[in-house]
Amino acid sequence: MTIKLLLLKSGEDMIADVTEMAYGEDEDRRVVGYYLNRPCVVKMRDPNMLEDRSEGRGRKAGYEVSLFPWMPLSAEEIIPVPSDWVVTMVEPTIKLKEMYIEDIVNYGKDSKGTTTDERTDSDNSD
Repeated sequence: MTIKLLLLKSGEDMIADVTEMAYGEDEDRRVVGYYLNRPCVVKMRDPNMLEDRSEGRGRKAGYEVSLFPWMPLSAEEIIPVPSDWVVTMVEPTIKLKEMYIEDIVNYGKDSKGTTTDERTDSDNSD
């Protein structure tokens, strides 16, 4: 799994499990795009902007981060993106990567790695 943070030409910050779309062999190999598995838009919000500053309350430090599915009405989990639409691709912060894995990749899985749909009633002991 190669989880990367991408900036697209559209200005969207994305996080996804990325695989290269390439053709050719060895020195003739050329990357023409990327396959984004379970891509999400990363939105940051400054909690200080929502506070009423006239009240003089203490201000929070940092930002709130939310992940939203990219192209949520698509029937596909893996979405191809041409390489010329990717401005840059970097390693996400540890906290963002952990958030993505927990909330997106492992969503609906128990600690054994099976989905809740795969479990039988005998697995649920009271």
